[in-house]
Amino acid sequence: MGSRIAAHFANAGIPSLLLDISAELAKKGVENAARQRPGGFFLDSSASLVATGNFENDLPRIGDCDWILEAVVENLEIKRALFKKVEALRKPDSIVSTNTSGIPLRQISEGFSCDFRRHFLGTHFFNPPRYLHLLEMIPGADTDREIIDFVSNFADKRLGKGVVPCKDTPNFIANRIGSFFGGTIAKIAAEGDYTVEEVDAITGPLIGLPNSASFRLLDIVGLDVWAFVGTNLYNAVPEDRWRDRYLMTDAQKKMIERGWLGEKSGQGFYKRVGKEKEIYAIDLHTLEYHPAAKVKFPSAEAARNIEDLGERLRMLVKSNDRVGSFLWQLYSDLFLYSAEMVPQISDRIVEIDRAMRWGYAHKLGPFELWDALGFEDVARRMETEKRELPENIQKMRRAGAASLYRAADSDGKPGTEYFDLVCTRYAVLEQRPGIVSLSDLKRARGVVKQNAGASLIDVGDGVLCVEFHSKMNSLGEDQISLLEAGLEETQRNFEAMIIANQGENFSAGANLMLVLLAAQEGEWDELNAAINRFQQVNMALKYSPKPVVAAPFARSLGGGCEIPLHCAAVQASAETYMGLVEVGVGLIPAGGGCKEMLLRLQDARRAFELIGMAKVSSSADDARQLGFLNKGDHISMNPNRLIGDAKALALEMARDYKPRLPRTDIKAGGESAFAMLKLGAWAMHKGGYITDYDLVVAEKLANVLAGGRLTGEQTVSEQHLLDLEREAFLSLCGQAKTQERMQYMLKTGKPLRN
Repeated sequence: MGSRIAAHFANAGIPSLLLDISAELAKKGVENAARQRPGGFFLDSSASLVATGNFENDLPRIGDCDWILEAVVENLEIKRALFKKVEALRKPDSIVSTNTSGIPLRQISEGFSCDFRRHFLGTHFFNPPRYLHLLEMIPGADTDREIIDFVSNFADKRLGKGVVPCKDTPNFIANRIGSFFGGTIAKIAAEGDYTVEEVDAITGPLIGLPNSASFRLLDIVGLDVWAFVGTNLYNAVPEDRWRDRYLMTDAQKKMIERGWLGEKSGQGFYKRVGKEKEIYAIDLHTLEYHPAAKVKFPSAEAARNIEDLGERLRMLVKSNDRVGSFLWQLYSDLFLYSAEMVPQISDRIVEIDRAMRWGYAHKLGPFELWDALGFEDVARRMETEKRELPENIQKMRRAGAASLYRAADSDGKPGTEYFDLVCTRYAVLEQRPGIVSLSDLKRARGVVKQNAGASLIDVGDGVLCVEFHSKMNSLGEDQISLLEAGLEETQRNFEAMIIANQGENFSAGANLMLVLLAAQEGEWDELNAAINRFQQVNMALKYSPKPVVAAPFARSLGGGCEIPLHCAAVQASAETYMGLVEVGVGLIPAGGGCKEMLLRLQDARRAFELIGMAKVSSSADDARQLGFLNKGDHISMNPNRLIGDAKALALEMARDYKPRLPRTDIKAGGESAFAMLKLGAWAMHKGGYITDYDLVVAEKLANVLAGGRLTGEQTVSEQHLLDLEREAFLSLCGQAKTQERMQYMLKTGKPLRN
């Protein structure tokens, strides 16, 4: 855990010293963090920011450190012994924190000096720190408020963390609720005779949880770790009437006895078998493995087509089948337990919801889920089943409250209220400076213009936002028309424009289904016009009289990469996976992507390799190295701050913005460059790295990057390259093998190597 934390500090550009029992172990930790896939570092080179050493020889070096963070084994005596040495060596104003998840801070710091206790607190990172947003912050009994404020602000803005203040209670918030949640799933599975595959089919993306679902997650965490956390929690909360949930089921105990702990041991609830690495799942009764079954519940299949998560969950919970039964048992227990934990582990429902969203990557926290299912509907169903509601919920209902959260907009300013279960009244949820919620803005102010796939939103201070909201934020007529309208509206009434959204991905690229249908129907004029229109809107973004800033995040692929490439500036999320991936479906970039990479890299060979191999960045830092981001583009560590940062950047640029002029002086190598690129593709083909048809696509790409079959090196315009892109794209669309690739991608989500 310590090496992963050190890696994330390196991601933020902060050097650290990692100490372990031996320097070799510390070095191995750094190597493992770099070797992880996905990696712990944004860039492998960032590992150089982590110095290593051992406790015996190098502990005095902590005297130069501003923040000393302990992440050793969960053993009170070991921690206290280490902190006694730390106390003697640290400089007086240094911050000292523990990453403990289960030991009370008061026990760790008892008997230490006043200065130590004033600077001591809990900073519980969730593993892996790069990807899980949550940082639980636990003040000690004597921690200075100034220290708490500093660490909170630093973790938010520099480390990109969602900071949740916690009480010094066992397992704090996320692991307390998360352990109950996981234990309840195991209980329902055992009592309802659900298979491992059935449980994971129900408790994954279908209900707003990660792909790891439940049993896959335990394989990742390690069943031994899960048992350790659960047993410690069981012993730490003797007053908790639900604490049996924290103990292992009989099947889990037997798996631990056999050493079947999950991925670390090669098998757990799942294992891979044979040369083909076929996935097998365990039978929870016999503990024998069998090929993992593909589970399909009729209600689940019907619900998958419902985009809105709340609507989908309401349908599922009401279904009279194994899915509905499972989810009602799970959610009703979760709601009761979470309510009983207020104010024991948190005074507000807000922190509990944030902890589960940010620490476990759930789309909705427990109380948000309760609202999504209908607060009163759930309460009445529980009463019908003779289940006793917690006293704080009963008081809430007697007060006439009908939801746990509600909108509270005033004077066009978006706002939210939450129900304070301690004071039995609604309270205003404080604004977080720099955090922009597009849904709140749309509710409070409405929208300037919208259609089914995109909206124009006034985000204040003279900035207009173009928001995509189609499935996967794929690009089609809706998005292009709103980009055009946004540019016109910005010219008339705004100072700057941003292109941003808060979906799952910035954009997965062009709507492939529409392209395939047009190609199959032979609608070449319509397809040509659509491509030309996308090219021209990108050119309009690039040469807009007022600045346009894109805010890409997560998948920004194909056309979703080409839009940021043309904007005046980019404010990217640290976790941005950009790439021109069109060759995977037998096409080439045709929205100006080839043109822009040739301009940025000024090297046809490098552009050919980047596009021809469909390289995708592993982070925003990597995107900068690949050339998808410029040196002057900005990166937001905290994804919640991305849109606010993009808005601030747009306003800063608007003060003295000078629009650019279209380029007519681009060097193109012509025939000689084409021959060079074609030779490289031929060598790849001869080496067995690309197929016959890959070679066809590569030749089309080479022609564009060479500027066409020009005699000798010449200068060409941007429009010349756009015309070549469009011509190549259309010709490839007419090829049967390209259409096969598009069909396969739409069906499986994977590329076809035909």
